[in-house]
Amino acid sequence: MRIRTLLATVTAGLAAATCLSAAGPANAQPGKACSPSVSIDRFSDALDKATYEGSYVGNLSALALDRDGSLAALSDRSALFGLDARTLAPKSVVPLTDENGTALDSEGLVVDRDGTRLITSETEPSIRRYSRDGAILDRLPVPAALQVAPAGRAVSNGTFEGLTLLPGGRTLLASMEYALSGDTSGAVRFQTWERHAKGWKPAEQYAYRPDTGLGVPEVQALPDGRLLVLERGFTSGVGNTVRLYLADPRHATDTSGVENLTGQPGVRLVGKTLLADIVNCPTLGATARQPQPNPLLDNIEGMVVTGRSQGAWKVLLVSDDNQNAVQTTRFYYLRVRTTTP
Repeated sequence: MRIRTLLATVTAGLAAATCLSAAGPANAQPGKACSPSVSIDRFSDALDKATYEGSYVGNLSALALDRDGSLAALSDRSALFGLDARTLAPKSVVPLTDENGTALDSEGLVVDRDGTRLITSETEPSIRRYSRDGAILDRLPVPAALQVAPAGRAVSNGTFEGLTLLPGGRTLLASMEYALSGDTSGAVRFQTWERHAKGWKPAEQYAYRPDTGLGVPEVQALPDGRLLVLERGFTSGVGNTVRLYLADPRHATDTSGVENLTGQPGVRLVGKTLLADIVNCPTLGATARQPQPNPLLDNIEGMVVTGRSQGAWKVLLVSDDNQNAVQTTRFYYLRVRTTTP
């Protein structure tokens, strides 16, 4: 099924989670504007430098809604946490490994309709399916060009960061963080897979151009087939840049057969519209342990759409503290308004 023919249906997980509520204290006045399209209700540092059953609850790279309404939070140090959706209190932790028992550089997360977990590792890169208890069920095929050099043309630490299931549940999309070697236009690849009776098969691929100097740490699908895309960068001594875009892949060119993206005519990129630059959000009384253009900012890497309220999408972000004393594990509660396509 092609993206442009997907029905605008809301997945069961999203519908079940419309009541997902705030965690921790309200750190400032609710509903403060970051832009005409985005406001921030509050933030929470409740899990900063926390531990649970001997595991460090940080390094969080992805969020997803579980089938029971709880929150799944993926650490890039090869652990998957279950969190209380209201308080953020950890309720479980499942270690993750590859087939040889080696830890993953786990970055992207989808909870499928049957409760299995689809998890990317940035190392190869790979996408594996896990049971709730962390057993590997199978592994999705990855196009050769997207593999890390020398096997492919991907740069190390620049592969599958974002992962999302598109409306209808039959198409999976993974976003590369950075461009492939030879893709001189700076566009990154968005790879899709289609669900078949015998598993997931690679399908269409799209080109998305981040702003100069930024990469793509996360994507999340909306019920109409459009995407929320995070773009992120870091400058030493200055801090983070984090921007939220609305992207539309439905009329983009399938680039799976295009060897090099050079900005050539005839390749339609994924269209994008800036929703907010997070630097323009109110500080909400936040503090930062390192230089930041806004003390609210940190290394924001995970995102999940948790429901809809009063015409706006409820979007939860989380920062990856890299287990670093000068960084913070912080959750951000946004309301995002998108125009009708």
